[in-house]
Amino acid sequence: MEKEWTNELGKITIAREVISKIAGLAAMECYGLVGMSSRNVQDGLADLLGWDNLSKGVAVDIEDDKVSLELNIIVEYGTNIHEVAHNIMERVKYTLEDKIGINVEKIDINVQEVRVGNAG
Repeated sequence: MEKEWTNELGKITIAREVISKIAGLAAMECYGLVGMSSRNVQDGLADLLGWDNLSKGVAVDIEDDKVSLELNIIVEYGTNIHEVAHNIMERVKYTLEDKIGINVEKIDINVQEVRVGNAG
């Protein structure tokens, strides 16, 4: 399902993939984030997703006019995990509301792993 609006000029449709990609890119701007992780963690190791696959770390749920997100992240060792997660929530919410004009109801953050810097 995608997000749709209708106005006097026609219909606007934004794919779920676009929303998740923008959310992933916004999250990557935050300090303390090593990267996005896939939702499947096997053997206790989270896969660090590349720039082309950021959207795979973001689940988007659209119901009526409400958008909820779930982000799977890998944080840098030594950072305040709560603060990093809070900053990501704020940045993603602001970016989606400012750039797309959608109302974000909820953002859940799943910290899948802690890593030293950008080491993979």
